[in-house]
Amino acid sequence: MTVRILFVCHGNICRSPMAEFVMKDLVAKEGLSDRIYIESCATSTEELGNDIYPPAKEELRRRGIPFEKRCARQMRQDDYDRFDLIVAMDSRNLRNLRLFCGSDPGTKVSRLMQHTGEFRDVEDPWYTGDFAKCFDDILEGCEALLSSIRAVMYDEL
Repeated sequence: MTVRILFVCHGNICRSPMAEFVMKDLVAKEGLSDRIYIESCATSTEELGNDIYPPAKEELRRRGIPFEKRCARQMRQDDYDRFDLIVAMDSRNLRNLRLFCGSDPGTKVSRLMQHTGEFRDVEDPWYTGDFAKCFDDILEGCEALLSSIRAVMYDEL
């Protein structure tokens, strides 16, 4: 079984790529890279083709999270079928995802922080400037998400 996760934010240059690479790092450290596939994308077209925003890269470097050059992309309707979990960073992203996912018939869509038991947004550091707080929230959310995925995987063994 492979679990396919898609992280989503507005522009795919700050929060969702940070979540993508944080989760890839956590998954690699658990030895689960062959069982969990991770990508990220945007709900908007504003940053298409752009790499990770430099302050987000700096925060990833500061925390020792490896990343690679990438290009922002927008979600496509077929992503709903391709991914098992679609994880949005905030409630606005959830609303925008309806354009791609409709009513979420497969109950695949969630907000990252709800995996921690908190129903709040990961604030957008593009506006707050607080990339450290954003990273902390993303790490907490990804750790909780990975814990729930591990539980399901081990139940299947």
